[in-house]
Amino acid sequence: MKTRFQFIFTVFAFFLVCKIAAQAKTSKLENSLLWEISGKGLKKPSYLFGTIHMICSKDYFLSEKTKKAFDKSEKLYLEINFTDPNEMSQMQQLAMGKEPLSKRLSPEQLAKLDSILKETTGMSVQQVDSFSLLTVLSLISIKSFGCTDLKFYEMEFSGLAKEKNITISGLETVKAQFEILENAYSNDEILKLLEESTTEETIELVQAYKSENIEDMYSLTTDLKVTSEKTKKQILDGRNISWVKAMPELMNQNSVFFAVGAGHLGGEYGVINLLRKEGYTVKPILN
Repeated sequence: MKTRFQFIFTVFAFFLVCKIAAQAKTSKLENSLLWEISGKGLKKPSYLFGTIHMICSKDYFLSEKTKKAFDKSEKLYLEINFTDPNEMSQMQQLAMGKEPLSKRLSPEQLAKLDSILKETTGMSVQQVDSFSLLTVLSLISIKSFGCTDLKFYEMEFSGLAKEKNITISGLETVKAQFEILENAYSNDEILKLLEESTTEETIELVQAYKSENIEDMYSLTTDLKVTSEKTKKQILDGRNISWVKAMPELMNQNSVFFAVGAGHLGGEYGVINLLRKEGYTVKPILN
């Protein structure tokens, strides 16, 4: 069950590891994965944490400051609630393509995909024919970490929430997230992402994450040469705006621990800047 979960989970975790087009126009953020949200009438602070979604076990860490903030929280909000059986079932269905890749892609695209797969995973295009192209991208993203013992921050936080007996919820549904990802990229753009995915870039990303360097992570996960302005708005901006619209009501009711991809924290339309524009005090917890 856990192996199946890890496989289908990565379909929805890949976008942090891949390059996403974006531009930073805000002041430099301090090095911290954990931010406290207060002010604007909140009776208790809530917390915003940036995850890398998946990471090799040897690189996994959860700081004391994060554990303390989590212990103070009364609810956990992830991008998607992976403990919901209905969401899990939906995720498993969406990992498979609506039609075989051999029908969806042109002969030239299939040949390119076959070449990429053989070089990066040792698999052939025939072996992944029933998968969605996003699932294939996820498989290659996994390989770029260079380990087989991946840990998932969302799984870890969900386990802690169950131990603490607090509610786990999602800011969006599996179906909504998948539709956003699917509509954000053309087949050629996904193939380009597959070509661009390298172990070296993943190593840089992990190093930036372990240093809690939000700015470096944002830079490493953005590249206007790879994807379009349309993709940037769909993958990052639009989702961030939707989340920030929903967050006030949630924070007014409880102290919430929000754990989302670290790529969503920085930038002009990042969650931190959007919350500040709404009048909240958002400050890094450094120790």
